[in-house]
Amino acid sequence: MTDSLAPARDILRRVFGHAEFRGLQAAVITEILAGRSAMAVLPTGGGKSLCYQIPAMLRPGVGLVVSPLIALMADQVEGLKQSGVAAERLDSNHSLDERADVWRRAEQGELDLLYLSPEGLMQGATLDRLRRLPLSLAAIDEAHCVSQWGHDFRPEYRMLGRLAEVFPDVPRLAVTATADARTRDDIRAELRLQDSAEFVDSFARPELALAAERKRGQGHARVEELVLARPGRSGVVYAGSRDGTDKLAERLAAVGVPALAYHAGLDRNLRTERLEKFLEADAAVMVATIAFGMGVDKPDVRFVIHADPPASIEAYWQEIGRAGRDGQPAEGITLYGSADMAWALRRTAGREVSEEVRQVQNRKLRQLYGMLDGVSCRAAAVRRYFGEEGVEPCGVCDLCLAPPESIDATVPAQKALAAVHRLGGRFGRGRLIDHLLGKTKDVHDSEAALSTYGVGKEFSPNAWRDLIDQLLFDGLLKEDANDGRPLIGLGDADGVKGVYRGERRVAVRKQPEGADASTRSGRPRKRTREAMAEFTGDDLVLFEALRAWRRDEAHEQHVPPYVIFGDKTLHDIVRLKPRSPAELLLATGVGDSKLQRYGAAVLKVVKDN
Repeated sequence: MTDSLAPARDILRRVFGHAEFRGLQAAVITEILAGRSAMAVLPTGGGKSLCYQIPAMLRPGVGLVVSPLIALMADQVEGLKQSGVAAERLDSNHSLDERADVWRRAEQGELDLLYLSPEGLMQGATLDRLRRLPLSLAAIDEAHCVSQWGHDFRPEYRMLGRLAEVFPDVPRLAVTATADARTRDDIRAELRLQDSAEFVDSFARPELALAAERKRGQGHARVEELVLARPGRSGVVYAGSRDGTDKLAERLAAVGVPALAYHAGLDRNLRTERLEKFLEADAAVMVATIAFGMGVDKPDVRFVIHADPPASIEAYWQEIGRAGRDGQPAEGITLYGSADMAWALRRTAGREVSEEVRQVQNRKLRQLYGMLDGVSCRAAAVRRYFGEEGVEPCGVCDLCLAPPESIDATVPAQKALAAVHRLGGRFGRGRLIDHLLGKTKDVHDSEAALSTYGVGKEFSPNAWRDLIDQLLFDGLLKEDANDGRPLIGLGDADGVKGVYRGERRVAVRKQPEGADASTRSGRPRKRTREAMAEFTGDDLVLFEALRAWRRDEAHEQHVPPYVIFGDKTLHDIVRLKPRSPAELLLATGVGDSKLQRYGAAVLKVVKDN
């Protein structure tokens, strides 16, 4: 029996330098090679792009790839060229002469892959020219952008359903890393893939150690502590606003961190320059809004910190997933608070969407905060959210390493709810806490006479803040924006009655005394430090020499270092210490094209070190 995937495996080894397919790659590629359409949900770093790149190289014609961001297209095309693949892109940065040359090459059968944005694709002139080309396939990357239930909905992606009628005989592949069942159904309906196979791999990212902690204030001081505790590593810090991004970047730069700010308010050329700096650096920190998202394909990001939480578990997994794409240990740390949730709910309320969409978005938001403030394995909670069954605890998140103790706070909760009721929802949390502690300045006699004044002296101010946060997360309290001076009021009436009657228990985490800024849980760092250790002695000398060679080569070509070779490849080279081209080919990520291009230089570095 012949192996139908033999030619695909040959390209995988010869061009991309990988020994075998991973996960569901082989199944997806088999479907496309057979000329059938499909949808594939594969984890970040799981090799989604190979699922359409390899079939495009094997099937006659040019493979059309629809991608949402110019930066993402540029990165993928440059990486393909480095591997000897005939790939090009068409975007607004190209001159008329450059565009004409790309079209000429496509029409003469010289291209394997052509990348376009959805807006560029759906222009009449572009579709007319594509109709005259033999297409091997049409791939829709980041397909969650199609769905109104997804976390990054883009109306222009809805137009892509037309591909089914414009190119009826061309197999189509929708790929994404984050889509729950409802989003997957929407993608299939919009792209007319209802009768096509669906491949959903595990959402497990075992290399990611997840953590979350409640904020104190803005959380900027804590972000500084976390970043300083991770020197010499590439990282991304997400902030919720442009102003917060700028301030955080300035704060980090002031303490010696090579930090850059990135958001849509910056000049386009400056954004491009900063992106290039970040991609080319072995150690840099990008402080960004979510405008800095899908275009980040840097494999050696060792940590992602959310200074402000995202809007959903899908967005969380997408953004956290920027870390550890090379499969090496990495961290995802999120700071959150009830004020963040209240702000997100207000933002959703102000959007011009249907009530059904609004309710779904609010539910997704509360599911995110339920995971962040939960007491069981974070990775398992995310995987269950996406519909996985039989999920085991990850063993490396903060909650697995240090399960939080909880205390029964039902009686203090009754006191807090009663105080809010008696104060009539006229004050914010600071004043509410002062009331419970009996420390209100210049207190009026009518307030001092209330039965709740000073009844909460068993808790510290921080403990009351934590309990109030918990009551807000649980919907027992609610926060009114009040033009930037939030007021605390009672929430769900039935829930509040249940607490008053003792029918509903309220538990809060027992907070540890003090915390080590270099760890997620406050306990001594164990697994991550050991796992992150790389080389010592002569091996370290060789690794640094290879990194220096890669950095110089990348600088000369004006491309990110990982486009030359990823850290995983350098690790393999140090381990193998190859003395011949045949031995160098055994390293992951070394294909024929890169061997021919860089083999002699790499072997010389190994020999000299």
